[in-house]
Amino acid sequence: MTECGPAPAVRPGARTARTAAHRTVTGAAALLVALLLAMAVRLPWAGDLGMHAAVLERLRTDLFHPGNPLVAADTPSPYYSPWTVLLAAFATVTGWSTFRVLHLAALVDLAVLVTGVRAFVRTFTRRRAAVPLALLCLFLLYGVRLFAWSGFLGIASLSLTLAYPGVLAFGAAFHFWALLRRALAGRWPLSAFLGLGLLLACVLLTHPFTGAVAVTGGAAVLLGQRPWPARAVWARAAAGCLPAVAVPLCWPYYPVLTLLGGGGLDAVHRPLYTHLGTKFCLAALGAAALALRARRDKRDPLVLFCALGLAVFTAGGLSGHHAWGRILPAVLVPAQLALALETTDAVARARRTRAVLAPLTAAGLLAGAVAQAGVVTYVLPSAAVPRALRALPAVAPWPRFSWAARHVARGETVMTDDYRALRALPAYGPYTVAPAWPDAFLDDEAERRAATRRYFAPATPRAERLGILREFGVRWVLQRDGHGGLPPGDPALRRVERGPGGLALSEVRTP
Repeated sequence: MTECGPAPAVRPGARTARTAAHRTVTGAAALLVALLLAMAVRLPWAGDLGMHAAVLERLRTDLFHPGNPLVAADTPSPYYSPWTVLLAAFATVTGWSTFRVLHLAALVDLAVLVTGVRAFVRTFTRRRAAVPLALLCLFLLYGVRLFAWSGFLGIASLSLTLAYPGVLAFGAAFHFWALLRRALAGRWPLSAFLGLGLLLACVLLTHPFTGAVAVTGGAAVLLGQRPWPARAVWARAAAGCLPAVAVPLCWPYYPVLTLLGGGGLDAVHRPLYTHLGTKFCLAALGAAALALRARRDKRDPLVLFCALGLAVFTAGGLSGHHAWGRILPAVLVPAQLALALETTDAVARARRTRAVLAPLTAAGLLAGAVAQAGVVTYVLPSAAVPRALRALPAVAPWPRFSWAARHVARGETVMTDDYRALRALPAYGPYTVAPAWPDAFLDDEAERRAATRRYFAPATPRAERLGILREFGVRWVLQRDGHGGLPPGDPALRRVERGPGGLALSEVRTP
C-alpha cells in the first residue's frame, strides 16, 4: 500500500540539505495551519457564514421541525445535516451562542481536515516530508487569480469557510479514503466496511457536493487497489454501499433525491467554468506528477481519481449543468497530492526528476502564497498590515448587522434587497422575504423574489407595497434612502435606527 522503499546511500552534504528542506517544508506548513487557527478565532464574515449561523438558530429554536432557515416557511433544507444538528444540540445543552459554536466548529473542522490529509498521505508513503508538503500543495497550489469558494481547500477559501460543514466533510472524506485503502489491503471484516459506508453517508449528508467528491475518490481507490481485491472483499465493499445509500434516504430533515435535479444551482456555479487558466494554473503542475505515476501504474488511485473528476467536470460544462463543477476538487486534490508525493520521493531517493520537480514545486508554492497572501489581513489589526499586503487581493470581510438585529425579534420578517443584509440578518434569528440563496424546496421562491423587486421598484404604487408587506407578514424594512420602497416619512413606517453604508431600519406600523 505504501510506495516508499529503502533510500539509497547519500553523501552527508546531501543528507544535510534534505534535512534543511524537510524543516523548511514542515515550518511553512505549520505556519499555514497556525494562520488557519487564527482564522478560527477571528472567523471573518463573508459569503455563506450567515446561512450556517441561521441554520443553527433555527435548529436551536426547534431541533426536530426547524423549517426553512431563511424565510418564514415550513420547508426542509439540505443544510440540516448530522453535523449541524449535533452543533445545535450542543449549543442548546451548553447555552453557548451561535457564533461561539461556529468558532468551535471551525477548530474541529481544521483538526479533522489536517488529520485526514495526514492519514490519507501516509497510506502512500511514510516519508516525513510528505504530509507537510501535501498540506502546502493543497492550501497553495491553485492559480494567480484569487479564488475563494466553499468546498475548496485553498487558503483563500478556507480562511472564509473554515466554520462551514463542507470543511468537516472534506476532512472526513480524507479519513474515508485512508480507511478504505487500509481496509482493502488488510481485508478487514464486514463490520468495518459497513462502518465506512456509514462514514460516507455522513459526508454525503453534511455537504452533498463534497460527498460527490468522496464517492469519486472512493471509486478510484477501489479500482486502483493492487493486488486486485478478492471476491470476498468486493462483496464486503458492496455491502458497505448499503448504509451509504440507505442512511441519506432515511434522513428526516430533507429528501435527498430532490437534490439530484440540481436544485436550480447551475446559474450560481457558472463561474466555476470561467477563467480556469488563471484560477488553477498552479495546480496544473500536478499533471506532470500524475503522468509519472501513470507510467508506473495505469491504475494508480490518484490518476483514476483525477480522470473521473475531470470526466464529470467536463460533462457538466458541455451539458450546461454547471453545478457539476463542484466536482472540481476531485481534479485538483489528486494532482496536488501527486505532486507532493512525487517531489518528496524524488528528493529522498536522489532521483533525476528532483532537479525538475523540486524547483517547480517550490516556485508554484511561492506563487500560490503570494496570490493568496492578502488573507493575512483578516487576522492582523489594520495598523499592523504591511503596505505590500494591503495591495494584494482579498475578499473584504462584511460588516456585522447586530445593530439592526438587536431590534428585530427572532422569527420576525424583514423586507430588504440589500445583498449583504439578505445573507447576514437570518444569522441573528430574523427571516427575510426572499431567500439569499436558491432553494430547491421553497415552492414560492420566484414569487418572493418578484415581490421584493416590486416593493423596491420606483414605479410601484404605495397600495401595492403595503399589500406586499401584509402578504408576507413583514414587521421591518431595511433599505437605503432613495433606493425605492416606501419613503422614510411614510406613516406606515417608523424609523428605528440608521446603520453604516446609508442603511436604515424601520418598523412597519400598518399590519
